[in-house]
Amino acid sequence: MYNKNINTKEETEMPELLAPAGNFEKLRSALLYGADSVYFAGDEFGMRAAAENFSRFTIKDAVDYCHSLSKKAYVAVNTFPTENEYGGLAEYLKILRDADPDALIVADPGVFDLAKELVPKAALHISTQMSTVSSEACKFWFKQGAKRVVLARELKLEDISRIRKSIPREMEIETFVHGSMCISYSGRCLLSEYFTGRNANNGRCTQPCRWNFEFAHVAEEKRREDILSVEQFPEGTFFFSSKDLCMIEHIPKLIEAGIDSFKIEGRMKSAYYAAVTSNAYRIAIDSYLKSPSSYRFDPALLHELESVSHREYGTGFFFDSPSDDPKTTHFTGYSREKAYLAIVESYDEQSSLAYIEQRNKLSVGDSAELISPGNTGRPFVIEKLFNEDMEPIESAPHPKMKAYVKIPLKCSKGDIIRS
Repeated sequence: MYNKNINTKEETEMPELLAPAGNFEKLRSALLYGADSVYFAGDEFGMRAAAENFSRFTIKDAVDYCHSLSKKAYVAVNTFPTENEYGGLAEYLKILRDADPDALIVADPGVFDLAKELVPKAALHISTQMSTVSSEACKFWFKQGAKRVVLARELKLEDISRIRKSIPREMEIETFVHGSMCISYSGRCLLSEYFTGRNANNGRCTQPCRWNFEFAHVAEEKRREDILSVEQFPEGTFFFSSKDLCMIEHIPKLIEAGIDSFKIEGRMKSAYYAAVTSNAYRIAIDSYLKSPSSYRFDPALLHELESVSHREYGTGFFFDSPSDDPKTTHFTGYSREKAYLAIVESYDEQSSLAYIEQRNKLSVGDSAELISPGNTGRPFVIEKLFNEDMEPIESAPHPKMKAYVKIPLKCSKGDIIRS
C-alpha cells in the first residue's frame, strides 16, 4: 500500500477511476460499471471535437445525473483558444458555472485564469496537454490554485512516484492508464494541420499518424548511414501509429506510486467500451485493495479489454523509454470489439426472462455472454426469444427492437449481452 510519506495518501484511500463520456449513453454506462467520475466536453473548447459531446443545454443534465449518483463530473475546456475566441469562451464558462461541474480540465494559462474568475466553485485540473513532467511544475500550478495535474503521458512510473513524494499532500495527480496514445508529445502535434488544415490543438485532429504510409527507407540527410528501420507488412507501414496503453496488469504498482486518479481514454469510443473498460479496472482496483498481500492478476480482465475496439496494447512510457521498446503498432486499424447485442432493461427471476433493447441482431441458438457490473463475461446460449406480445421469434433483427430473452443467469437493468 501507500508509503506513509508526509506527502502521500493514507492507506485507506483508493484511487479514483475516471472514465470517458462522449455522450449520455456512454456516461451512464461508465458510471453503472464502476467509474467514480466521468469527464466530457461541450460542443466547444474541448480536445475531442469529433466526439458527440454535450450541448450547452445538456451539460447541466449530465452533471446533475452524476451528482444524483454521488459521482463527479469533470468538463474538459482544454483547447488553446486564439485571441478572437475569448469572448465566446467567457460566455461558455458562464454556462458551465450554472451547470456546477466538480472540475474543469484546462490546458491554457489564459483559460485557467478566466475559469478561476468565472467558475469559482469548480476545481481546476491541469490537462495532460500542458505537458507537466516535474514536481516543480506541479507546485507552480498548485500555487496558482489548481487542485490536480494530469501528468504528461511520457513519464516513467518511477518519476511519477518521485513527483508524488515531492508535492503538497493536498495536491492530486492523475495519469492515463488505458487508451489511445499520441505519437506527438502529449498531443502537441501539427501533422493534422499540415496535411488537412484541421488543427489538432483545437480538438479537430484527423489522426494522420494512423494513416498507412509507404517508405523505401528513412534517413536523415547528413546521417545516411543511420537508416531507420521501417518494416513493410502486407497490410502497410505504420510508422507513426502508437500502440494503445493498457495497464490492467500493473494496478498494484500504480496504486503504490500514490496516483490519485486512474484515467481511461476514449470519449470517441462506444458505450460498450465505456462499460467494459470501467468494469475491468474497477474489479482490479477493488480486488487489490481488498487484500494486497494475496492479490493475483486475473487474466480474464485482460480478456475483457481485448473485447473492445483497440490497437495493439503496450505499457506506454511507464517502464521503458522509446528506444527500449517499440511504441508503434505493427498492424492496421483496430481490433474489432465484440458485438454488443443488447442491453437488459429488466429481469424476472421466476421466468428467467430478460426484457431487452436490441443493439445488434441476436438469434435463437446464438452463443452469447452476459456482462454485469463487477463480473467478467458469463457464457450462455440464447435458447428462446419472444416479441413484446410474448410470441416466439427466431431473431431480433431491428435496431433498438424490444424483446424478451430467456437467460439462465441472474441479471439486472443495464447488464450487457454480447456475442
